[in-house]
Order: sequence, then C-alpha cells, then structure tokens
Amino acid sequence: MRTTIIKKTLRVPLSDGAAGDGGTTARQLDVALIKAGFKASRELLDHVGTLADAEEYAVTVVRAVRELVGGQAQHNPYFKDFPHNVPDTVEFWLECIDDAFAQGIGFRGNLLDLPRYGRVQHAYEEMLEAHDELIGSLKDRATVLHLGGTLDDEITRLYLELAASPIPLGEDDRALLGELATQRLDLVPEAVPTRENRAILNAARLVAQRPLIDVDTVTDVLRLACEASGGDVTLREPTRFRSFRRPERRALLAALNEVDTSKFGDVNQHREAWKRLGERLHPHEHPFEQAQDVFAVARKEKTARSFAGQVEVAFADNDPDLALRILSKAPGMLLRQVDRLVRTGATGVAEAVRAAVPDVSGRVLVSVLEHLGNREKPDAARVFANRSRKVWIADDTRPPIDAAAIIGVIEDELVRRLPDFSELIVDPEVLDVAVPVSGAATEEGFGVLPRGSKLRLDGDVLRFFVHWRQTSKRTDYDLSAALLNENFEFCGYVSWTRLKDSGAFHSGDITDATDGATEFIDLHHNAFNAKYVVPQVNIYTGEGFDDVAESMFGFMSRDLDQQGKPFEPSTVRARSSMRGRGKVALPIMFERDGDTWHGTWLHLYLRGITWGNRIEENRDLVKLITSAALHRRYFTVRRLVELFGRKGSTPDAPSIHIGLTRSEAGGVTTVAELGNLLSD
Repeated sequence: MRTTIIKKTLRVPLSDGAAGDGGTTARQLDVALIKAGFKASRELLDHVGTLADAEEYAVTVVRAVRELVGGQAQHNPYFKDFPHNVPDTVEFWLECIDDAFAQGIGFRGNLLDLPRYGRVQHAYEEMLEAHDELIGSLKDRATVLHLGGTLDDEITRLYLELAASPIPLGEDDRALLGELATQRLDLVPEAVPTRENRAILNAARLVAQRPLIDVDTVTDVLRLACEASGGDVTLREPTRFRSFRRPERRALLAALNEVDTSKFGDVNQHREAWKRLGERLHPHEHPFEQAQDVFAVARKEKTARSFAGQVEVAFADNDPDLALRILSKAPGMLLRQVDRLVRTGATGVAEAVRAAVPDVSGRVLVSVLEHLGNREKPDAARVFANRSRKVWIADDTRPPIDAAAIIGVIEDELVRRLPDFSELIVDPEVLDVAVPVSGAATEEGFGVLPRGSKLRLDGDVLRFFVHWRQTSKRTDYDLSAALLNENFEFCGYVSWTRLKDSGAFHSGDITDATDGATEFIDLHHNAFNAKYVVPQVNIYTGEGFDDVAESMFGFMSRDLDQQGKPFEPSTVRARSSMRGRGKVALPIMFERDGDTWHGTWLHLYLRGITWGNRIEENRDLVKLITSAALHRRYFTVRRLVELFGRKGSTPDAPSIHIGLTRSEAGGVTTVAELGNLLSD
C-alpha cells in the first residue's frame, strides 16, 4: 500500500520505524531519485535522515518511482546499438535467412522459423556496454516527491479522494477504491457523486453487513450486485452472479423495496441481468412485494415504461415539444438530448436548459458544452469511442446547429459554480490540457493526460516505446508509426517491415515476451520531414492488451549529445498502461512544429483483426481519426481560465493555482482535481 500511495499521489508516507542516523542513506536516495527523473523534497530528505531503517525505506521509494515510469523492466532492444547501425530491412532479413541455411535449417517463407529473427541475440549487460552513460541536461524531467502523513492517514486521504471523484474512475482506480473501502468501513464520505463509486463502497458494506448508503434507483442495486460478485460495476460486460448469503439477499431486496416505482422502467435496459440476479436472490422468500415487482418487470409479467422510453415515443410521434416536457423532469437527460431537441425543432430549449442546469453535474455540463462547440459545421468524420476506448467511425450527416444561446446558459452556470478567488495562477504547460469528464478517457500511468490534451516536447530526439510481458502463450506486439504530411496524407511508416524511413528508426522486431519485450522508435528532428506521426501498437498474435501480464506505452525526449541507454527513466515524459479491447492501440499522436513536437493524447483502440495486424492495413482509419482529433475543440484549462475571468476576483478569497503536479508549497489544483472546481 505504501508503494501504491507513492505511485498514485507522489506523496511518501511517514515511516513508523525507530529513530536513527539515516543521513548517508538520504544523500544516496537523492542521487538515485535524480537518475530516475525525480527529486525528494527537503522535508522528505530530512525525514529519511532521522530513520534507523532508512535504507529499507529508501529502497521502497526508489522502486515505486521506477515502476511508475516503467523502469522496473530490462528494456533490451533487438538491435544492440539502437538507434545506431539499424540495418536495411531486406538486408537484415537476408542475413537471417543466410544464418538459417548456415545452420542447416533452411527457409520456408516464415520469418519466425529463422533462429535469429524476433529473438534478442545479446544479453542485457552486453547492450549496456554498447552505450555511453547518459549526460545530464537541464531539460531532463525532475518530478518532486513530497513527504506525506502516516500510512494510515494517507490511506484515508486517498480513499476519500477516490470516493469523492466527480467523474467516473478508470478501471485501476475502481479496483483500488474497492480495496480501500474494505479498510475504511467506519468512514462514510460526505458525498459520493458517481453511482459506480457508490456501488463499490456499498459492495464492501454489503459483505461486512453494514447499512447501504444512497441507493435510490434499481440500477444502483444491480451495480452493487455486480461489484459484490467480482463483475463489472459499469454494466458494460455481463456478470456471473455469485451465491449471496441470506443477510446479503435480504439487504439487496430491502434496498430494491425502497426504490420509487416510477424508476422500475430502468429494468428493461438490463433485463437479462435482472433475471439472472433474481435466480440468486430468491425474492419470493422475503416479504418485499415491491422488490418482487422488479423481477416481474424483468420477466415481462408486469409492464413499466422507462423514462427514456417515454422520450423515444414522443420523438417517434414527431412531437419534440412533448419530448422536451418529459425531459424537463430529468435535468441530466435533458442536457444529453439538447442536440436532438434543437435538430427536431423543439421550442423553448434554451429556457428549459436554464431551469435544468443547477441540478446537472459539472462533468455533464462540460461534456455538453464541448459537444455544442463542435456543431457549427459537419465534421469530416464522426469518431466515437465507447467506455472501453474502442473506436468506430461514421459519416457526419447531421445538419449544423446554432446553439449559441444554450452555450451561453451553460457557461453562465459554470461561472456561477467556480469558487471565489483572489488570484488565479495557471502553469503554462497546463493550458491545453482537456478538463477530464470521465476516467475512461485516459489510462493509468505517469504523465498521462485526458483525451484531447496537448503537451509540448523539446529535444533533438523523440523516442517512444512499447513494453509487454505475456502471461501464458507467445505474444507478439508490434510498435509502428504512421507518417503523415500537412494534409494528413500517408507519406511513409516505420515498423518491423520498414526499419527506417527518413530520420525514423525502429529498434527491431521481438516476437516473444516470456520475460518481457521492448520495442522503440526514434525520430530525429534533423533528418525528419513528416508533419504528423501516429504511433500505434498492433497485436500481431497472442494475448490481448487486457490479458497480458503487463503492457505499457511511453515516450521520451532527449538531445543527441546526451548519449545514454535506449531506456533512461529520467528522460521519460509519460508512461501509459494499455488496457483496451481492440487489437490496435493508438495512445497519442505527435505534430512537428520546427524543432518542437506537440503531442495530442488519443487513448483509442481499433477493432483490428484476429491476428496479423499491420500498419499497412489500417492507415486510412488512422488518417481519419487523427484529422478529427486535431480539428476537434476540447474544453481545456484555457477555456476554464476564460470563465474565471468572467467571474472576476474577490479580494478576501484564497488564491487558486492550477498545475500538472503539486508544488513543494502545496495548494496546487492538479488535472485530476479540475472537476472539483465545477461541482456545485
């Protein structure tokens, strides 16, 4: 848990060990952290200097930060000298074939049959000897680690931060919240805004036979049952319900019995899940008649029209005004249907929105505002991403809409919600970061930003990498990069089938990851001509991104004269896990502007094919996706600053500082906390 807290918060919990002289270890810790791209705060170093167990404590800290940037693995490229001496692709293949004939093996058309192909031919230590030491630079990253409270205090703090998140959490954070909830059963947060988080907390309380909190819809109960069965609390995937103990069955049915019957129509959306759950709960064994009706609706023995169903009937009858009157009873749903209401000619939409917005969550308001800001003209293509980040594309046949009045209403509400401030300080690098509205629009990792966020990278070399380790069967991931010109036309690529292309170099194809495997691609400014670069990770064969033991994507920047190994932790700018259902990952894209790169986070997955995915087959899709991503206007911190400007400062209010990470002085609102500024 101490390691988890360091990686999640960059706070190091206090040691509860005995006092002693740890001064030497503190100095060694400082050096080790700098090599990994981190820096200990003065308070942290002072604390280490007072510990008898300083060495063990320091080892934990260093291990945590190295894992955070992906430095726990031995990143050994196929070509020992990479990025130097990368051969021509065909020449390399011919060398592998010649080697096979020399060994009496021959070649029958499959590169994987060749002893030299896809299998690293040198030890990790040999690779290290082929590279000079990294020369430090002021451009290298230096992320500050702060001293936290006691381990118990930090667990409580992290638990409350996750539980109170105003946006749905990602998969890893949901699992962590579930773990922490079992340790903090006596601590009930003041507010749990998202229903998924509420279900996670209630699952822990159900098992411990504690009273459930804030259950007011039938879907709340279904989420709870799924979470308590080890299933999917988001309800995207079917759950195999476990056998519940009698007290658990009674608690679930009692909660259902208290739900307003007007909400029973929501059962229809997950009818099959409700029927399976009914087989586990035995509702007729308990005196809860209203709860029994829920399962009767699921079996179609009773009828309950959902709220959404009433709205659809109104639209089907070509009566958008009736749809608007119905939606006015559900503010959140009304905001999500604004585009449709405007397109179908409903009257008084802006007035209805004005009445609804005080009761709508900040993340929904931001999401709708962003959507309407992109509806002035048709998109070249509509790019959809579901909560698993799998993407599909459709033509944009919608007529443009004029939503200026509605945009003004939503902006006025957001301005009203912003906290009073005497001074607003915003770090420049955060201005083009998208305000997060869902944990599904990002990945777990280090330096990872929400979809649509932009960042700047300087340096002679941009290097990105993929690392994966298979679980049980041979798994071959292929790192590739599509090269596009200023018109988003395909002008080249780098992959295992083309190891180099005008200033771009591939580290070599590795086809088995029993002990972990890493592939790199280098882009050198002085010899590179493409305008856009789209890295992608293709699953050629083997286990999916959700099935491998580990998988990550990351990127580094450095100058040519810095030398160093292919993987240097201090040069890592971001490290993102890859957990998605598609066969092709598109983590980020890069745009070249002179000697500077601008990255735009994508966090998308293409369906791909069962095996044999290659960059040559999906380049047209990549072109559409990247063009749409760059032309889309996201709700960024820059837009948030404009709203703060409309609100105006208040002399006696506290100052607000927005940045990527916390400062030593504290008081910084980070990207993950931006949603809190817009919650009412």
